[in-house]
Amino acid sequence: MFPQRTHLQDASPWGSIVPGPEANAEGRYRTRPGSRFPLGATVSPGGVNFCVFCRRATRVELLLYASEESAEPFQIVGLTRDANRTYLFWHVFVEELPLRCCYTWRAYGPLGVPQMSDDAASRKELLDPHARGVSDRFYHRHHAADANAAGHASLRGIVTEPLDRPDEDIEIRTLDDAIIYELHVGGFTRHPSSGVRHPGTFAGLIEKIPYLKALGVTHVELLPVMAFDEQDIPAFAADLGLRNYWGYSTHSFYSPHPRYCVERSRAPQEFREFVDALHAAGIRVLLDVVFNHTSEAGKNGPVIHFKVFADEAFYQIDSNDARHYRDYTGCGNTLNCNHPLVSAFIMRCLEYWVRELDVDGFRFDLASVFARGEHGELLSTPPLPWAMEASPVLACVPLIAEAWDAGGLYHVGSFPGMTWSEWNGRYRDVIRRFVRGDPGIIGDVCTCIAGSADLYQDDDRLPSNSINFVTCHDGFTLRDLVSYEAKHNEANGEQNRDGNNDNLSWNCGAEGETDDPAIIGMRLRQARNFLAILLLSQGVPMLLAGDEILRTQRGNNNAFCQDNALSWIDWQLSDDARDMLRFVREMIALRKRHASLRRRRFLTGQPASGQTHPDVAWHGERLDAPAWHDQNARFVALTLAGHAADEPMLHIAFNMNDDAREIALPVLDNRSWRRIVNTAAESPQDIVPDGETASAERGACRVEARSVVVFESR
Repeated sequence: MFPQRTHLQDASPWGSIVPGPEANAEGRYRTRPGSRFPLGATVSPGGVNFCVFCRRATRVELLLYASEESAEPFQIVGLTRDANRTYLFWHVFVEELPLRCCYTWRAYGPLGVPQMSDDAASRKELLDPHARGVSDRFYHRHHAADANAAGHASLRGIVTEPLDRPDEDIEIRTLDDAIIYELHVGGFTRHPSSGVRHPGTFAGLIEKIPYLKALGVTHVELLPVMAFDEQDIPAFAADLGLRNYWGYSTHSFYSPHPRYCVERSRAPQEFREFVDALHAAGIRVLLDVVFNHTSEAGKNGPVIHFKVFADEAFYQIDSNDARHYRDYTGCGNTLNCNHPLVSAFIMRCLEYWVRELDVDGFRFDLASVFARGEHGELLSTPPLPWAMEASPVLACVPLIAEAWDAGGLYHVGSFPGMTWSEWNGRYRDVIRRFVRGDPGIIGDVCTCIAGSADLYQDDDRLPSNSINFVTCHDGFTLRDLVSYEAKHNEANGEQNRDGNNDNLSWNCGAEGETDDPAIIGMRLRQARNFLAILLLSQGVPMLLAGDEILRTQRGNNNAFCQDNALSWIDWQLSDDARDMLRFVREMIALRKRHASLRRRRFLTGQPASGQTHPDVAWHGERLDAPAWHDQNARFVALTLAGHAADEPMLHIAFNMNDDAREIALPVLDNRSWRRIVNTAAESPQDIVPDGETASAERGACRVEARSVVVFESR
């Protein structure tokens, strides 16, 4: 039944593998049939249960390695249909197997399936889709250098120590008061200036928690941390020595990315320790996840697992040509998300990250793929989004959709389901145009600032369903948004053809870096304008990591392959960066002080119960006269009543004209207005911290060109 054991040539990371008490005389670990549940490699008293699904296989082999570096398996376990298959699951229990072993699978199939022929299967080792830990490189066996025509050999799963966590009830976690901070785990600490012990890892990021806490954000949204293929980039980029940096090429959905771990065999533990540390600081963790495609790409892409284990179920395949994959993602393949097997895989995986690793919610990349049927057609009631909401686990955490895909679906304001929040791309575009100085969009601007009721109110969703942002990982940074009018992506190796050509940006008078003081001053003012508007809007604000310290990518708006100083956070701050950091911290503190900026329901223009003032009053350059339909207007103001009886009122004015405006202030009884924000002023006059004195103003005031001012009633 078993091939002869290969002599070990490599040292295990924990020393030589010593056969356990149940090993037989030949030194192989004894096996028994095992269980079809749970999937993956599960450590339990007495050994490890391995289980994988593969409907088409007629026989399967489990290959066990001492470590990632081992050239040959120390044992190959053959599985038979009679002893080791239940339904479409193959399973085996290996007695007394040590932790940190690595493993792969081989699957042999019927005639007519080329990738499962005896010859192909013997040369191709497959990664367990449910592996809790994975190696960080593709490994070419010396006797199978041509194993994969696409240029990849096998990755290996790692047998990891089980998490020892109490079975706790999952609390309901909302985004009602959230301030989200989108960051890249590697890039946050990989720069030499970070000063951490383990740069580019979860452990390194733990050392930066005091910075996050002082900034005031409530949630971090991590770019993909499920194990991904760093080699998945175009050939021209690979020729430049670049690699996949963002991580939108997942291959192991259960495993944290090995490069983000100090010790890969402790990947789940290191990630959970990171989450626990953030929770201890009062910060929640959201994951950006990629369930629209995998790193196996199209027909010429690497064979890693699903293409053999369940190709016809997991991918949308062209019904006219079974060799081709439907591609609504721009990445070569599209997950067949509403197939029952795939839906179950996604659901169980997400529940694992919540239950076992204590993640607080998810942002789904290209989530409109979830609305497609097996032939790519649009489904009116797609099962997967609704099933997530019905899950007792996932119903307790926020679900955020990037509500579009690369095939033309666009669901902003209409993503299937009840509770889904969405990245509000419309908010981004309107606010960019407004701050750039486009006239005649005051109505759209006010709708966005008020929480985008036009998108979410009619189906009983709330302001918190709108994730507001002006920058994210994909596109210009804030500094570049006010410094460039055109993309500059030459470093990516595609002759500047990649990336978005329409960035709705304004360079303030010069393209790129300049030493002109007037242009620099205007750029700083514009950056403050963007962040002030974002943090004064109803809905959930999301900031891009590094914007608060004016990080630049030198005009590159598609830095997906730039794992270098172009993308990393540089912790050596200029005076301007320190001033911006102070401004952002105080703006976040202002938002937290005023519940009127974080309303649970949409504004009505009427007094709330027990209040005398309407929740909002809109103004133009004259009180109560907003310029909704003026095609030349670039000015709007609003007055917000306090959400509670003792909360001060706010009067906010946005002037994106090229000249100043004199405006009237609403009349207050027994109180006066204090100017607490003025983006036209230099630091530290640009914002007044709570508790510090600000001059009182009544009657009229001056709002400088291209500025935001905030008054507080006292």
